[in-house]
Amino acid sequence: MGSLGKDAAAGERVVLAVNGARHEAAGVDPSTTLLEFLRTRTPVRGPKLGCGEGGCGACVVLISKYDPATDEVTEFSASSCLTLVGSLNHCSVTTSEGIGNTRDGYHPVQQRLAGFHASQCGFCTPGMCMSIFSSLVKADKPGTTTAGDHAPPPGFSKLTCAEAEHAVSGNLCRCTGYRPILDACKSFAADVDLEDLGLNSFWKKGTDRADVGKLPEYSSGSVCTFPEFLKSEIKGQMNDVPAAIAGEDGWYHPRSIQELHSLFDSNWFDENSVKIVASNTGAGVYKDQDLYDKYIDIKGIAELSVIDRNSKGLEIGAAVSISKAIEVFSDGTPVFRKIASHLSKVASPFVRNTATVGGNVIMAQRLQFPSDIATVLLAAGSTVTIQTASKMLCLTLDEFLEQPPCDAKTILLSIFVPDWGSDNVIFETSRVAPRPFGNAVSYVNSAFLARTSGDGASGELIIEDICLAFGAYGVDHTTRARKVEEFLKGQSVSAPVILEAVRLLKDTIMPSEGTTHPEYRVSLAVSFLFSFLSSLGNNQIEPAKAIAPNGSCANGSMNGQVASEDLQIRSRQELVFNDEYKPVGKPITKSGAELQASGEAVYVDDIPAPKDCIYGAFIYSTHPHAHIKGVNFRPSLASEKVIGVITAKDIPAGGKNVGAGINMLGTEALFGDPVSEFAGQNIGIVVPTSGHLNSISGHKPVLVYFYTEF
Repeated sequence: MGSLGKDAAAGERVVLAVNGARHEAAGVDPSTTLLEFLRTRTPVRGPKLGCGEGGCGACVVLISKYDPATDEVTEFSASSCLTLVGSLNHCSVTTSEGIGNTRDGYHPVQQRLAGFHASQCGFCTPGMCMSIFSSLVKADKPGTTTAGDHAPPPGFSKLTCAEAEHAVSGNLCRCTGYRPILDACKSFAADVDLEDLGLNSFWKKGTDRADVGKLPEYSSGSVCTFPEFLKSEIKGQMNDVPAAIAGEDGWYHPRSIQELHSLFDSNWFDENSVKIVASNTGAGVYKDQDLYDKYIDIKGIAELSVIDRNSKGLEIGAAVSISKAIEVFSDGTPVFRKIASHLSKVASPFVRNTATVGGNVIMAQRLQFPSDIATVLLAAGSTVTIQTASKMLCLTLDEFLEQPPCDAKTILLSIFVPDWGSDNVIFETSRVAPRPFGNAVSYVNSAFLARTSGDGASGELIIEDICLAFGAYGVDHTTRARKVEEFLKGQSVSAPVILEAVRLLKDTIMPSEGTTHPEYRVSLAVSFLFSFLSSLGNNQIEPAKAIAPNGSCANGSMNGQVASEDLQIRSRQELVFNDEYKPVGKPITKSGAELQASGEAVYVDDIPAPKDCIYGAFIYSTHPHAHIKGVNFRPSLASEKVIGVITAKDIPAGGKNVGAGINMLGTEALFGDPVSEFAGQNIGIVVPTSGHLNSISGHKPVLVYFYTEF
């Protein structure tokens, strides 16, 4: 087994299309991200490296996959800084340059962003374009229609205003402001009132008539997202014998659990140098501590992609994406729809499109990730099926989370969520985070499920059973408030009962030492429970107005109230036009805005590096007033890529250890020597080979250029 797959996959390499052009990812490191490949192996410069965590959207691209059996193309937005190029064989990638450029003409998305003054520095604009474009592609897919089963009016898409706003919910903008960006998004929505849109260069606000005919014309399907040559190449390989589970490029693609365990049993498998991935989005939360020279891609294992709905409930494979899970849960009972609603607040659209439900739960179990998904599924009574080296186990999610962290060879196969129906079942979820949508980990999340009996109209509603799950408040994983549950079982909700439940909860929710804002987190948990129980108590008095938090009724129906997350974002812009300083104040499109939107604008990081250029990253002291004895690296694959370390001792004779100079304040030392004056002071520079800088430093550092003759 030592040479598993090597001969069978000889010569195999990743082939993909980038903006319609064929590219081969030959000779690249297995850990190469799509973003790095695009910016170093292709002419593309539109996707930018912002946070490197999938949290800002500057690197968003559209990925398309083709199924020759059904002759269908599936498109979705993705974060290219997390997506590994080795997982994209026979995929098509579209960037902002691919939908419009100076040579072929700009796309309406790019023109409207420019015309609505939605780009200032422009660094994030290509990512904004691709998020909007992917939403348009998804909405205008054949077979989907707007409300009322009517095609959208000419010039519009099938998007609604709410969907248009959520299209950029994961994209961060640091200088423009979101009002003009949202105006550009909503200009494509079939239900928009154009008069509500703000200042733009297409019509004069308040005097000219707002008309879609004045906007750059939009028509769906104008951009080919999957080239014909790649379809032909895929079809030509349909009759070929499937390649072995391994490839020379360091990527292994098992197609069954049995093949996966064959890889585990091979003598080359070492969890320190082999990484098991489905989408790699977890790397945005937990940085790789070292480089990996082998990857096992489990996305192709059929058992992990199952979606089975029956009378008992819904089973979802661990490799099913969060976006697909939302789609499946949305078409179900009130409990399922509430799960879908909560999952839509996890991460951002371009992360949810690739991140998997199982990966999220595994991180919660193995790495103490503050998962919203684990909390919601736990309260819904979910069970999990796992495969260990010797047997298959079915556990409740609660039992699974309580186990010691799983090893690398333990595979989560699927998650089963029972169908609770809608009779006498109340399910509610809550979360508080820095942002309601987009990438923001909760301060506290919760999910409550109660089964009741009796008739609220007669004044007696009894809690037969209840599950109270809380997470993200500073403990190892999601937990149940069992003491509170036991107290509430059999109780009729009243003010004394609520007060006692709150008292018990305050003794249960105890953040670990070192958790930030512990009192705030406890108060949030208490408020969630208080609101939930109060809604049950109100049901006894006024059953017709019984509304659970967030506008959802206990029975899953709506009572004329709108959930807060469905309210559209509204803003008002007051304008005073004056010709005294003409043309200052006139809504003129900024020169270069379309160039920024297309990704063709050149930024410093887009300038080709000089010949023989290598990269460096500062090494920072972690302690103040500490004597520096030396800088060493633990043995690892990353350390083998280090060319050298530059410290104060390497300053040539006659040189000075001088860094920044500040007027009136003197100069600052470049390197701390022999004592670091403060935590965070530079004590050296590590110089690795190109392409390995991020893995060694653990994050994207400030890049410093050095010539080899330094």
